[in-house]
Amino acid sequence: MNVALITGSAGLVGSEAVSFLARKGFQVVGIDNDLRSYFFGKEASTIWNRNRLKKAVPSYRQESIDIRDLGKLERLFRKFSTDIKLIVHAAAQPSHDWAAREPITDFTINANGTLNLLELTRRFCFSAVFIFTSTNKVYGDTPNSLPLKELKERFELPRWHRYYEGIDETMPIDHSKHSLFGASKTAADLLVQEYGRYFGMKTVAFRGGCLTGPHHSGAMLHGFLAYLMKCCVTGEPYTILGYKGKQVRDNIHSFDLVNSFWQYYQKPRPGEVYNIGGGRDCQCSLLEAIRLCEAIAGKKLKTQYSPRHRIGDHRWYISGLKKFRSHYPGWKLTRGLREILSETMESNVKRWTDLKKK
Repeated sequence: MNVALITGSAGLVGSEAVSFLARKGFQVVGIDNDLRSYFFGKEASTIWNRNRLKKAVPSYRQESIDIRDLGKLERLFRKFSTDIKLIVHAAAQPSHDWAAREPITDFTINANGTLNLLELTRRFCFSAVFIFTSTNKVYGDTPNSLPLKELKERFELPRWHRYYEGIDETMPIDHSKHSLFGASKTAADLLVQEYGRYFGMKTVAFRGGCLTGPHHSGAMLHGFLAYLMKCCVTGEPYTILGYKGKQVRDNIHSFDLVNSFWQYYQKPRPGEVYNIGGGRDCQCSLLEAIRLCEAIAGKKLKTQYSPRHRIGDHRWYISGLKKFRSHYPGWKLTRGLREILSETMESNVKRWTDLKKK
């Protein structure tokens, strides 16, 4: 039996991985205790997605375990032991602002939780592939030092710049302001690399841009495109946080992200790091995303503006995909911005409407 162990299995990335890997013939065991509802409130709960998975993937098994609980994790690892061939670690506290409220909670989930999983993998299923969902926030605010030009609806790099097609893995991760969330994820990222380089384990850190898709429980503090479309559909006001709404992000559908995981699984390179996202093919500014949401939903989005941007937030970030594509040329993006937003709206209108009524 080939077992795939997935943390954050009812979240955006985790649930996509459950469906994807079940289709590949894995027995999927998920770990998820719906901490997202603790972070962002009942509207951000992932219980609806857990219930959807149980119906869609009858063989799926979920354990309500906190990744900070080493004892419970160890019992699970012992149970499946060498049957575990793949670990997809997608559980996290994902917000800049929330991390500043409870720094110890943030760090123990993101850093200590990752260490727990790495060490148990080393002890019980050493040959398994360990995939970590990292973040572009490991680069701190260094991208803000780039020579950006302010245009009508976006910030942009000049075409001659080395990072015009996207920021690659050579950008330094120190001497910058990360936010506490960025610091805890950086600690986890380094641990993942070290277990690969020091112990020779098949570990990888995927430093994601904006991860999105129809199964995202978008909230004000996390879930850019999903939350934006939710506000457009329901009439809930959307607050633009700083930079005049001209901040640029690349966006990747969760299916394309998990497919990149699958490419790595088939040919792992221990201790690797990859920037991953929509790249130049799937990027937009916040203002541009608002226009697209309005066009798809056929409704005007109510917006309000706060001149104060989030600490450590990027004015411009596009993921450079050259390294990953050179290592795994069979991988490609399958969905653009319009497809992502249309799919998100179509899959969630009823759920959003019901939530607003409660």
